[in-house]
Amino acid sequence: MSYTPSLKQNTRIEVADILRGIAIGGIVLIHFVEQLNFYKFPDASCAFMASLNKTIWDTLFFVLASKMYAIFSMLFGLSFFIQHDNQAQMGKDFRLRFLWRMVLLFCFGLFDLLFYNGDILVVYAVCGVFVMPFIRANNKVIIAAAIFFALQPIELFYVVKGLIDPTTQSLNLGSSALFESIIPAQSEGSIVDVAIAGIRYGLPVNFTWAIEHGRMTQTIFLFLLGIYLGRKRLFYDEGNNIETWKKILIISLCAFVVLYPLHDAVKDVIANTPKADRTCVQKSLKVMLNMWRNISMMFVYVSGVVLLYYRTSARNFLSKIAPYGKMSLTNYLTQSIIGGFVFYNWGLGMFRYSGHTSSLLLGVLCIALQYMFCRWWLKSHSHGPFEAVWRKLTWFGKK
Repeated sequence: MSYTPSLKQNTRIEVADILRGIAIGGIVLIHFVEQLNFYKFPDASCAFMASLNKTIWDTLFFVLASKMYAIFSMLFGLSFFIQHDNQAQMGKDFRLRFLWRMVLLFCFGLFDLLFYNGDILVVYAVCGVFVMPFIRANNKVIIAAAIFFALQPIELFYVVKGLIDPTTQSLNLGSSALFESIIPAQSEGSIVDVAIAGIRYGLPVNFTWAIEHGRMTQTIFLFLLGIYLGRKRLFYDEGNNIETWKKILIISLCAFVVLYPLHDAVKDVIANTPKADRTCVQKSLKVMLNMWRNISMMFVYVSGVVLLYYRTSARNFLSKIAPYGKMSLTNYLTQSIIGGFVFYNWGLGMFRYSGHTSSLLLGVLCIALQYMFCRWWLKSHSHGPFEAVWRKLTWFGKK
């Protein structure tokens, strides 16, 4: 398949680093409040703390959950486009290198699983392989494929099947049982026990959960979306891009206003379906609607940050976030190590004492320490530690 590279150079995009920093920071906060997929919280000491814990949990999940992951995934696709297009401008084909890069990412994911069973890097690596054939497709093919995956084909299949056949059961690949199998290592085991459980159960649970909850197809959609936005050069301040982002902001806000109540009203939407298939249809519809409202909210965040960066004095403040985003891989992996040490039995075992409020504060502390390290490290290095390893191994054998 022929490919015509861009005529303009793809320079590093600071606003993308800022968005990546916001995304990874939000992911860290969610992970810490979840106690790194442990979910064994102590009872609150009083009614006030119980109320505060619930408020923090609900607020964080409303503001951050899935939205930060969506930004992170979209930017992954953007990075893929930039790397491929830069090589194409020099007359080189990056696709085989990208596949090798996904093998390396899978290995980073395996390393992450030694500490945290909720790793997303292994899923990214597999989804990246699925997306690679599209990198040289024309825009119409990219858009068509993105729409297909955005429609959540697996969930759509179960909605249709559930409406036709009342005996249809919801998709269940056994992720819940796999999660339960990990808990003994987290609550009672050593670091070796956690590592073994992470590989034995955490590896399959990431894929089964991602398929059950639409995350697999959503990731592919977001990768394709990032490629398309990269082709349109929307993250550069050129042409009519700012006006485009203003329109995206308005459309996204309107979409969220519609989708948010619609998601919570699923039971009423399917009230007339047969009782036997209600659970299957309801679950699949909620997965689809949840994904769409999260994407709409994600675009509110992204367009808002882009507009603030390029058109307001907030640019100077936002730029301070960029170092954290430049080292997103390092920050993602180290939060697993730090979080595992803080919450699991092999470390401080804070799961016994830390509710949502204190877990959030620990997450903020983790981000602060990571941020200071990023600022210090980037004074003398162009890439973070894990980013440098990934880059060097990507180009292994090339001068």
